[in-house]
Amino acid sequence: MSLSDAVAAVVAVFRRRPADLLPLYLLGAAIPAVVRVLPFLAVLVGYAYLETTGRLEAAQTAVVDLETDVPDPEADPEAFETWLLEVGEALEPVATPGLAALVVVTIVLSLVAFVVLTAYVSAGQLATCDARLRSERGLVAGIDGVKRYGATFLGLYVLEVVLWIAVALLIGLPTGLIAFAIGLVEPLLAIPVALLGMLAFVAAIAVVRALFALAPVAVVVDGVGVFGSLPRAVGFVRARPVDAAFYYAISVGLLLATSVVSSILVLFEVVMTVSLASVFVVLPALDLLKTALYDRYRGRLRPPKMPERSLRTQLRTGVRRGWDDMTAFVRGTVGIHLLVVGLGVGSFVGGWLVVDPYVDVLPEAAISTRLEGHIPPTAALEFFGNNWLVAITTAYAGVALVIPALASLVFNGVFIGVTARLEAEPLELLAFVIPHGIFEIPAIFVASALGIWLGVVGWRAHSGRIDREAFADALERSFWVLVGVGILLAIAGFVEGFISPYYWRPFL
Repeated sequence: MSLSDAVAAVVAVFRRRPADLLPLYLLGAAIPAVVRVLPFLAVLVGYAYLETTGRLEAAQTAVVDLETDVPDPEADPEAFETWLLEVGEALEPVATPGLAALVVVTIVLSLVAFVVLTAYVSAGQLATCDARLRSERGLVAGIDGVKRYGATFLGLYVLEVVLWIAVALLIGLPTGLIAFAIGLVEPLLAIPVALLGMLAFVAAIAVVRALFALAPVAVVVDGVGVFGSLPRAVGFVRARPVDAAFYYAISVGLLLATSVVSSILVLFEVVMTVSLASVFVVLPALDLLKTALYDRYRGRLRPPKMPERSLRTQLRTGVRRGWDDMTAFVRGTVGIHLLVVGLGVGSFVGGWLVVDPYVDVLPEAAISTRLEGHIPPTAALEFFGNNWLVAITTAYAGVALVIPALASLVFNGVFIGVTARLEAEPLELLAFVIPHGIFEIPAIFVASALGIWLGVVGWRAHSGRIDREAFADALERSFWVLVGVGILLAIAGFVEGFISPYYWRPFL
């Protein structure tokens, strides 16, 4: 088998039943939505503490009494300094050691949770890739892989960080000190020494990263542990240097291409489209490629056959299935959707009421001002990408016992309520929102309901009331429902980009 066979296997897996591959990558994209539950809980704890101790009321009173006009720091620096001191004094009641400790603990726990969840989900992703490359059910293998290989992947993460620290201490720090010492005597000579030290440091880090990029595949394919996977990765590189070099070149090339495209799109304020492309294409393609190359090395590569239908026909069929599955899901979960609508409306009202006491202090913003510099095509693309990514993360984050999906729904409702209350021109905002909101808001409600439904299914799977096949079916169904949600959000994005900012201006 040649390199082209591995590449063809990657394409075949993407073309043949993508819904049996991509859900775990969408779950990976939802990890930040799961982790941010911790800061949400910390905010609630901090709010309860300040409210019960009376500190919040004291701070509110002090903030309301502040001078609302901020002095110009350049025109009157003394007045600006005085205003800053007054702000500090007003916020002093809420600046307690207990809250500072809460912030530190929350940051540490959030970081640990992110690393652990990433390790376990990555284990499931590679197990899915390996199964699909052998024409087996990917999601069932992925669900099993989360439990079977997650701890090993976490061990690899920790070991790689330890090696990075070792490289910094053994190469980076000594060469830096040497360059500094030489610079005290001969500054010009210190420059090449520092550059050589930097190159040595980067080369050592690159070697470590290259080794640990392949070690997880050995864990899944060969069923070995942390320290057993590293020799297997080295053995693959030695036995198949061309394959390894091909994978590294593709990885670096895609990374550079993604960075360049991102930098260009940022100039047009388009960010989320690249994130979506990474989740749907780049990350799974790289995992499939290295797994295919390693499976070929082990003689295990048996990919599914390429579909006979054209790609265009597949896309059209997939869009139709996504719409049908979404509408069927809505009809079958009316109670969950009613709960979601109630929570969404309630959180909107809550955001409105929470910010109401500070309306005279916080700056107002007009929708017409926020739309300055609006470029319809790029704005429509960004609106769609951002909203669909929010829908995806909200839905798949719900796997973690429903709570992240509810937190995302409540957070978005509160944010919209705060924004609406601080709007300087409420009628303009309402006129702007209505045309695309009739598509966007229901789509987010469906995604939130899907997150709750997935959380219930996930709990049933965890408690043993349904098997892995049923859980895999639920993950696959969720993928198609989100395709339908994406159709709604694409329409909403087009309307928000090309129609919502303009049609009301002659009338208001």
